[in-house]
Amino acid sequence: QVQLVPSGGGLVQPGGTLTLSCKSSAPIDDFDSVGWYRQAPGEERNLVARTNADGMTDYADSVKGRFTIIRNNRKRTITLEMNDLQPEDTAKYYCNVLPSKYYDEIYWGRGTQVTVSA
Repeated sequence: QVQLVPSGGGLVQPGGTLTLSCKSSAPIDDFDSVGWYRQAPGEERNLVARTNADGMTDYADSVKGRFTIIRNNRKRTITLEMNDLQPEDTAKYYCNVLPSKYYDEIYWGRGTQVTVSA
């Protein structure tokens, strides 16, 4: 089992910056994919950003150019740098890891709230 512990989140004004981080209890260097998802009230959980073991990244269209995902295998962290935050970014954010694309094993961290409001 893999435990994912998030940090960060909180209240920020529109246009502001916030950084989320997720610490894994297990090494992540061999994990196929790591990333962040978010879920707003009444909405489905959607991909925000992810990166695979080869360094390839995948961002939701709504966050491209504003968010950056950083995978640090040595520190076992998955960091999401969020810039120019907008009210529509308000959601509960979850970190996620996929150890292998060939299996169904998926791990989620505890949700952390991000609220963007003036």
